[in-house]
Formats: sequence, structure tokens, C-alpha cells
Amino acid sequence: MPYRDRVGYRPPRPSVARVNRLVARLAALGLTPRDTIALEVRGRRTGKLRRTALVWAEHGGNRYLVSLAGQSVWVSNVRAADYEATIRRRRAKRVRLEEVPVSQRAPIIKAYLSKRAYSKSPAYEAREFFGVSPDATLEQLSEIADRYPVFQIVELG
Repeated sequence: MPYRDRVGYRPPRPSVARVNRLVARLAALGLTPRDTIALEVRGRRTGKLRRTALVWAEHGGNRYLVSLAGQSVWVSNVRAADYEATIRRRRAKRVRLEEVPVSQRAPIIKAYLSKRAYSKSPAYEAREFFGVSPDATLEQLSEIADRYPVFQIVELG
């Protein structure tokens, strides 16, 4: 079943989770493309530091994180941690992740879809995760925006 057809969050296959952990380690060391980072946040149940590889998008001079998996584990952990986290790319930066209202997400998702994430093409991600064409309109993206949390990255002093 394509990811876009899933109703609730489903964890990634074990092989995908292993690759994400590896990419997160490489991102923390700065050995991935510039827009790939390692997000670190305390687990809401265990309190252990959790690291996830994510690709940020830029829109209007700001950087954003988009959750391809919808209400994923990292999203739940960020909310439980009062929206504070650490981004690693060669060095650690404390950040606050401000959740973007649903009504403002479409242009950010469009900016995200214009990027190449990991080895996946924008067309693949548009179809597989969002269920839209790579050149989807803002109106089409507005229709699905409530399923994909978006956070603005705000660096803390």
C-alpha cells in the first residue's frame, strides 16, 4: 500500500529505519547534503535522546521541517519536549520548532517537494508520500496539508 494511502502512522520497515539511523549519524558529522540534518529530541516515553535524519526546506527566508510520515514519532516527541530540540550538522544547535498552522503549510510543502531528498526524486516523494503530482498546485496541497505537520526552525541564542 502506498504511504499516502495510510490512515494512521505506521513505523517504517526495519531496513528503512536502519538507513535513517545511518543517515542521521552521517548528517550529524556533516557528511550528507547541506539540507540534511540530524534532529535530536528526548523520547516522550523513555526520555532517551532520539536522533532522526530529516531534510529541511526553505521558504520565504526561513527553514522548515516537514513530516513525510504525518503524525510520526519524531513529531510526537517534539511536541512532548515543548518544541525544543537540537539540530546536528557538524555541531549542535539548540532550536525551537514552531508548528505552522494548517492554513499556511501548502507553500512550504511545495518548497519541500521542489527539493531532492536523500536519493529520492521530488516526483517520487510527491507521488509516494503526498499522493500528488510533482507540479501540484497550492490548492491541491492545501487539501492534504492537515495530514503533514510542518515546523519552522528557530535557532536559540
